[in-house]
Amino acid sequence: MMRKLTLGILGAGKLSALVVEAFNQGLLNDMELLGICSRSKDKSERLAEAYNQGDSKRASRSCSTQEELLALQPDYIVEAASPTALRELALPALSAGISLVTLSIGALADPEFLEKVKTTAKQGGARVHLVSGATGGFDVLRTAALMGGAKATFFNEKGPGALKNTPVYREELQQQAETVFSGTASEAIGLFPTRINVAVAASLASVGPDKMQVTIQSTPGFTGDTQRVEIVNEQVKAVIDVYSATAEIAGWSVVSTLQGLTSPLVFG
Repeated sequence: MMRKLTLGILGAGKLSALVVEAFNQGLLNDMELLGICSRSKDKSERLAEAYNQGDSKRASRSCSTQEELLALQPDYIVEAASPTALRELALPALSAGISLVTLSIGALADPEFLEKVKTTAKQGGARVHLVSGATGGFDVLRTAALMGGAKATFFNEKGPGALKNTPVYREELQQQAETVFSGTASEAIGLFPTRINVAVAASLASVGPDKMQVTIQSTPGFTGDTQRVEIVNEQVKAVIDVYSATAEIAGWSVVSTLQGLTSPLVFG
């Protein structure tokens, strides 16, 4: 009988809570959750308690620092915090042989940091799993890009409220639809460090952050997100068009990735 894979979680927000929920639904029975780390001790303690459920066989810990989480030596850490958190976590974890499952893929738009991550992962015998988040089709994107001569675009539609506290937000957006950004994925993540991770993920799976063209549209009254990726070469045209009313799909994409780590059948 194979031992269970061990897991840590960085971040204690809604997406991390979905992963804990998946454990409690019996969807991750081949894994064991060792610890949850958050700057908010209350949140990490609540999630750890939700996982443990008074079961003596479960003993997930609440961690206040990344160092505490790393000291538990899990096989994998799910990063569901922020691009800054990924930058702090990635190299120490990978050098210790701990693989990552990350949502904050925007941090990897920095080519220098990306190379350090790849080199450290290889040296540490670890891997970095980029989850699909609110889009998908990474296998198709990679295949079309490998065929050569591919061009790729990314379109994101969201309501103006989702753009508050960004450089492009203006009150006028509440009244009229407008294209608020057009540029590369690298440029987009610079302006929207926590809101456009999926564009960077799609670009890394295809033509690269500097070559993928990104358009962001603000539409009054629009709820949720539309993410549309298109890739074209001489033989293939593929369009991945996903609408999500909430961010829950990102959390469940983590669960899907985790299931794939232990499943005898691997898609893609």
